[in-house]
Amino acid sequence: MAALPERWDLFCRVVDNYGDVAVAWRLARCLVREHGKRVRLLLDDLTILARLRPDARAAADRQVLDGVEIVRWDASHAASGLVQGDGVADVVVETFGCDTPEPYVAAMAARSPHPRWINLEYLSAEDWVEGSHGLPSPHPRLAPLTRHFFFPGFTARTGGLVRERDLLARRDAFQADRGAQDAFWRTLTGSLPPDGALKVSLFGYAGAPFEALLEAMVRRAGPVWVVAPAGAAGAASTAWLRGQPRGSRGAVEVLAVDFLDQDRYDELLWACDLNFVRGEDSFVRAQWAARPFAWHIYPTEDGAHWVKLAAFLARYTAGMDRDQAASLTTLWECWNRGESVARAWPAFAAGLAAVTAHAEDWAARLATQPDLATQLADFADNVLK
Repeated sequence: MAALPERWDLFCRVVDNYGDVAVAWRLARCLVREHGKRVRLLLDDLTILARLRPDARAAADRQVLDGVEIVRWDASHAASGLVQGDGVADVVVETFGCDTPEPYVAAMAARSPHPRWINLEYLSAEDWVEGSHGLPSPHPRLAPLTRHFFFPGFTARTGGLVRERDLLARRDAFQADRGAQDAFWRTLTGSLPPDGALKVSLFGYAGAPFEALLEAMVRRAGPVWVVAPAGAAGAASTAWLRGQPRGSRGAVEVLAVDFLDQDRYDELLWACDLNFVRGEDSFVRAQWAARPFAWHIYPTEDGAHWVKLAAFLARYTAGMDRDQAASLTTLWECWNRGESVARAWPAFAAGLAAVTAHAEDWAARLATQPDLATQLADFADNVLK
């Protein structure tokens, strides 16, 4: 009888609403589908996954979707059920600063050989990430048990980004197929965008200047078609309409839609000309969409998010025309500060065609690097083993 594939345990604790779970879920599916791993995804809150994947059962302690075993992990399950019965996995991945439960760590130390232990960090474009990627950190009490840090990123000296093998082929086919796009719009909104409309998806945290942006778009020459999924953007867009008929003010038509599952959200990003995104998962998917975008970064109390934002902007705008880079940077900074976005919008919108070409080139360059699941599997199988 052939040996079973190695088992991976991915621990994920919900911190940033959707982003942590969304990335962990995409990664788990890639490890199963594309690398033949047995994956157990341990979540402390399944309600988020149930929104991203409607057939997930938020109340279930265990379930299997797309070959991934999903297990509820909370205080009542930390010491029982994770180790007992199933045992410790061959590879243990902590996602986004999520600490492995102490009883599980103790079982890891007692296992021979020790599991390969990886801490998958948050995505950052900061220069120091390259020097920290792959570094070991021996456990202070249970040596030689060692955790290794693994950083997603945008360069060849980092761990790459989540990207399914067929993602770009599916994107290209969708963007080249007007019929597929029309079918998508009809299903999502019940209608089609006007000819020549600027199609915009709107997603962000509470506090983003949604209404100021929409007001600025009213002054654009030509129709604007704005789609806002349920949440802060949808609520703000509805408030901005103030009872106007047909969901429009001036040439701006706003459509508040239900929250979208991941695959449908990808299609929304592909179908739009400009995408406002937030957090980490939609931030990365907007880049794979090869369309202009504006990122609402998750704000931190210590202001560290401004350093991360500046680092990405410097990397993303390198090689752009100086004026285009300046207008993009100004819009992003205003969007994140919640101020002056109306003044920043005209210059950004005027250069949108050039930014589109840059976005396409950026996505193509990122695609030359191995994806996150491939690099993570290679690291566990060939570097740590």
